[in-house]
Amino acid sequence: MSTPTPTAAPTVRPLATGEAEALIEAAVRAADGLGVKGSVTVLDAGGHLLGFRRDDSAVLISGETSTRKAYTALQLDAPTADLVDLVRPDGLFHTLPTALDRPLLFLAGGVPLHRDGRLIGALGFGGGAPEQDHRIVTAATAEADLV
Repeated sequence: MSTPTPTAAPTVRPLATGEAEALIEAAVRAADGLGVKGSVTVLDAGGHLLGFRRDDSAVLISGETSTRKAYTALQLDAPTADLVDLVRPDGLFHTLPTALDRPLLFLAGGVPLHRDGRLIGALGFGGGAPEQDHRIVTAATAEADLV
């Protein structure tokens, strides 16, 4: 009896620096279209910073919020807009923000990035209202085809 040869998992190309730059540019265009000044963060699949930009007139905290939104979307593999209700006092994950020593932020504006169905990174935007930040990142990911 022969032993079956194991098949390797399909290789998925990681998020590249050029793609991070294109995502940042797309997010800036979307933000400009809404009249929003803010910060945009791109993380790779390991949660490492791959790209960042803060508009000169953005509030300083937008840099932190964009990064935390991206990190939250990456760790939970879900848009942060979909997680907001889960951390309310009656939500399933209501203790999660305080139970972990991680920079999670449950505000709309972070989305995971996928290629061929595999998680390859995340994008976050901070600086506008949560609904605006969500529109900005979804527009940028749609343009880059990394939904």
